[in-house]
Amino acid sequence: MERSLVLIKPDAMQRGLAGTIISRLEKLGLKLVAMKMLHLDKALARRHYAIHKDKPFYNSLVDYISSAPLIACVFEGERAVEVIRKAMGSTDPAKAEAGTMRGDFGLDIERNTIHGSDSVATAGEEIRLFFTEDEILSY
Repeated sequence: MERSLVLIKPDAMQRGLAGTIISRLEKLGLKLVAMKMLHLDKALARRHYAIHKDKPFYNSLVDYISSAPLIACVFEGERAVEVIRKAMGSTDPAKAEAGTMRGDFGLDIERNTIHGSDSVATAGEEIRLFFTEDEILSY
C-alpha cells in the first residue's frame, strides 16, 4: 500500500471545503490514516517547499501556505500517489479539468486548494515533516 501526504490549503479551509476534499478522496477508495489541523510556521513551510527555494515564486508560496490554518492528512491505498494526483488536476486551476479538485475549487496557481505528494519517495519525506510514525494509524 502506498501513502501520500495531502495538504488542504488555506484557501480551501477559508471556504469550508475540507470535508468535501476528504470525502472525494475517500470515495476513490483511499483510507485516511492520519490527520491534523495546524498553522504552519515559516520554518516548516520553507522545509516543505525547499525544492522550490531557487524559484521566483518561493517566498510567495511560503507566505501563502503559512497565512492561515490548513489540514495535513495521510491517505493510504493502491497507487495512492497517482490516484490523488489525478483527482487534484493540474497545478493551474485554469488548466485543470472539470471534476478535479483544482478544476472545481482552485482560485489561481498559488491558491489551488490542495497539495499532494508527487512521488512515493517524496511522499515519505513529506509525511515525516508533518507526522510521527505513532500518529499514523492502521485499521
